[in-house]
Amino acid sequence: MAQVYISPVQKILSHSRFILTLRSETGKYHGLILFRLSPSSNDPKISHTDEIASTDTGRDGALNQIYIMEATCPHLGADMSHADIEEYEDSVVAVCPWHRYDFDLKTGKSETGLRTCTYAVQIKTDPETGEEQVWMEAPDGGKHWRVVELRPVSEEFADPPMSSENTSLQPADGLIDPQVQEATEPVVPEQNPPQTLMEWAVLILNTPNPTLKVERTRYAVHAFRTGTIKSIGHKVAHPPVPPAQPSRETYMKIVEPGKIQSGKRRNRAVMLHALANIEQWAIDLAWDIMVRFGPMHKDLPPAFFSDFSKMALDESKHFSLLRARLAAFSTTYGSLPVHASLWDSAALTSRSLLSRLAIIHLVHEARGLDVNPKTIEKFRKAGDKESVDVLEIIHADEVTHVTAGHRWFVWLCEQQQRQRQGDSLDVDVDVDVDPIRVFREEVRRCWRGDIKGPFNVEDREKAGLSREFYEDLKGEMPYSDDDDEEDKKRADHNRAMVEVQQGMADVRVGYD
Repeated sequence: MAQVYISPVQKILSHSRFILTLRSETGKYHGLILFRLSPSSNDPKISHTDEIASTDTGRDGALNQIYIMEATCPHLGADMSHADIEEYEDSVVAVCPWHRYDFDLKTGKSETGLRTCTYAVQIKTDPETGEEQVWMEAPDGGKHWRVVELRPVSEEFADPPMSSENTSLQPADGLIDPQVQEATEPVVPEQNPPQTLMEWAVLILNTPNPTLKVERTRYAVHAFRTGTIKSIGHKVAHPPVPPAQPSRETYMKIVEPGKIQSGKRRNRAVMLHALANIEQWAIDLAWDIMVRFGPMHKDLPPAFFSDFSKMALDESKHFSLLRARLAAFSTTYGSLPVHASLWDSAALTSRSLLSRLAIIHLVHEARGLDVNPKTIEKFRKAGDKESVDVLEIIHADEVTHVTAGHRWFVWLCEQQQRQRQGDSLDVDVDVDVDPIRVFREEVRRCWRGDIKGPFNVEDREKAGLSREFYEDLKGEMPYSDDDDEEDKKRADHNRAMVEVQQGMADVRVGYD
């Protein structure tokens, strides 16, 4: 039986639940949830009726039971990361947060008659290092599977609880920002509160206050994961319509990207403020891709919305961490000019999900992987360890974001190939929809200028982007008589933004 190496045992002792994503050598993805249970677990969603019998895993009882199962419920595709865990005399079951379907964590069987896939887990000791390692049974339908994402579901499942001593990684409390003073609306509107994930997406896009945008994102994602929101809402006859551009507070001064760089203000506060601005737009982009393209592609599975709602939550976390660092420099978010170039890119890709994934996630966001290490090194040389810690957290998350972009880009290509195969009656017709070829075509069609290095080859490869995707690639989108001045300005902003990223002159103004 083929097996997949997951991680050292030590790496999964921090939390009781982990998001686990595998990718095969052919680019197929598999989303899983890893549960680590023990009698002493602090997991708030484990109901201990009887003490679990310890298996022979880990010494000193540090590790008792590890289970791996599909990331989504086979009933209607609910995210199982926040499933309730219930223990019985001879079994442990995960209970879906949407409709309470239960699944045995060993067999995958449910009393309802449904069944999910579970995977046998084994603890092995490396003969050379003595390190204990977690391995799992390989999924069917692919070869040479590898882990491309392994990270805690949330701090809710931290075990033991995270120390509160390192306040540098916590959002600032008590800081009176302009946006805090103006955030007078409740998180959940008192009149006509959203009922579906799509309705929440539109509400958040129309929320100008940065703090309220973060809080509503946290609420909506948690409600979606735990079953308070039981409908995505993208298949209805009249889905909610996203705004042409998300709202911003009136005190925010929005300028062109080049005007952000001021030779007189080349300092860490300016850089942190620019990064915080990127994260605010990144929150909106994560919600926009769901609500704009979900109704266009009604066959998108729930995993798509789980991935991008998780991304929205990550961006909210990033903004909060960066704002806390700004407070250390007596600077509030919104006190310096900001730019809206990320949304310009979103507007240019608003008609095609393939284009959006290619340009936003596999060009802009992938470029972030290239320049993040340089940004981190600037703060390290300045002796700013707290900011370095924050930026390293952000970079690790962003690798998973590019992975998600690659995953769904490949998925769309596979859907197109199936459709073409179904439409074609000629067996000699070439219906191969190669993701690399399609990506390069999208960039040539929707981008102006070179995709320049230097590239972070290692992290790009982790995210699924081999060199064939991006090397020797140039956007060839010409200006035409039909282009209005606003379209030309947006395209120039896109090019200027990446040039600033590449040069790292003062601040990074690319995509996080």
